Amino acid sequence: MRSRVKKVGSAFVGVVLASAGFVSAVTMRASADVVVQANASQLVADMGAGWNLGNSLEANVNGVPSETAWGNPVVTQAFVDRVRAAGFRTIRIPVSYLSHIGAGPNYTVSSSWLNRIQEVVNYAYNRGMYVVLNMHGDGYKSVTGSWLICDSANQTTIRDKYQKVWQQVATRFQTYNDHLILESMNEEFDGQYGNPTQPCYSNINSYNQIFIDTVRRAGGNNSSRWLLIPGWNTNIDYTTGNYGFVMPTDQYRSSSIPSNERRIMISVHYYDPWDFTGEENSTITQWGPAATNPSRKSTWGQQDFMDAQLKKVYDRFVVQGYPAFVGEYGSIDKTPFDSTNNRYRADFARTLVASAKKYGAATAYWDNGYNGQYGFGLFNRSAVTVTQQGIIDAIMSGVGGSTPPTPPVTTPPPTTTPPSTPPATTTPPPGGRSCSASYAVTGQWQGGFQAEVRVTAGSSAIGGWTVTWTFANGQQVTQSWSATVTSSGSTVTARNVTYNGSLGAGGSTTFGFLASWNGTNSVPSLSCTAS
Repeated sequence: MRSRVKKVGSAFVGVVLASAGFVSAVTMRASADVVVQANASQLVADMGAGWNLGNSLEANVNGVPSETAWGNPVVTQAFVDRVRAAGFRTIRIPVSYLSHIGAGPNYTVSSSWLNRIQEVVNYAYNRGMYVVLNMHGDGYKSVTGSWLICDSANQTTIRDKYQKVWQQVATRFQTYNDHLILESMNEEFDGQYGNPTQPCYSNINSYNQIFIDTVRRAGGNNSSRWLLIPGWNTNIDYTTGNYGFVMPTDQYRSSSIPSNERRIMISVHYYDPWDFTGEENSTITQWGPAATNPSRKSTWGQQDFMDAQLKKVYDRFVVQGYPAFVGEYGSIDKTPFDSTNNRYRADFARTLVASAKKYGAATAYWDNGYNGQYGFGLFNRSAVTVTQQGIIDAIMSGVGGSTPPTPPVTTPPPTTTPPSTPPATTTPPPGGRSCSASYAVTGQWQGGFQAEVRVTAGSSAIGGWTVTWTFANGQQVTQSWSATVTSSGSTVTARNVTYNGSLGAGGSTTFGFLASWNGTNSVPSLSCTAS
């Protein structure tokens, strides 16, 4: 049976219902553990084009989360690689916890569920992608077992449970760098479409404050990572306007973050005009200035409206240093009623992404995995293929990006350490400032691999470092993080960035990269120079 959960205006999640069992898996080890302290503009640029793994880890039957419950297949490394190959650099992963949360007072989250969440996160994170991990269905009144209800009378219990769940999630991911962004909740409101009400909005503000404080105090890199929060129903007007949104304080943030920088992002969703993007009708199938049939075009919500809405977010938050994230946008497939519909779906996506970029916001397309009439899907998840290349091309055009030159698309890497060659290390020169570097392949697949380099200071503190090596077999670096990496022929030079150059005596940091290879992937010898 097929069903969809609708939300008027700027909120929609499509679902395809089918019974399925619970899926669990073992934990994978993340490859990166250094905070990447990008400022707001760098973050938005680095996140590039984003995509939602919708209707998977937030899917549930009768309050029991299961990633196959709404008809999508089990998520695989090969599928995430296909998403990356299409050019997406950020994946938002909606998650529901629901009955996988135990009874109070501890509210222990099922370890097998946390393991599976972490495994799916690692599919993208270990490829150098950004991951936005979102608490999703626990706040929907329409979902059996939901509990994060802003107009419920028992707010003391709700807040305690909310704090305990995020404490466990943040602790689980404390070693992950800033390529992991945690998002407090999804489309939280009282279920009534119209102006926000009190005390419901005040309770939403309280949830955001609890989330910020809990994550910051959970240890590791949580004290400095970017955190994402919404206002009422992730609605632009109700978040930017005078309706009750309160920015949480960030008193437990790491002192290593410059005082004039933020580490909080604002989440909004965009599905206007709804009669084009989400309403299941056969009439409104065209959008934008290129529309050829006025009777098929909505009377509102066109390009000028979109621009004005995103400017509101810019004027309220971005100018203050809080980047925005349009965590969901998209439009359903109405080609059975208008063969030109995909052209306008592409126009909508391109314009949204380009406008968001102009106003300092990153974006993530909503994909529910469903292809065909009224579906949002860009991929066939079972076949691991692209179904809407035109819309993907439009998104990449809007963000100004391109498809990675040699991304993995099929064979996932092994979960154990793959290289047959032992890690290469350097020997520091005697006396003075010195450093050493070790190189290890952390994932390898046909045509590509991921590697990590650890830089360690010698017996004296250092203020910066440069690592060089020469590939012997034609390997080429295609993407890097936590270092400035340049190549000249087969010689590669990696220099520290601002946040990881200074190391105390014996201290270390890591940087990573993706690269192409063909034939042999031998480990090179490294040279490390300290300053």
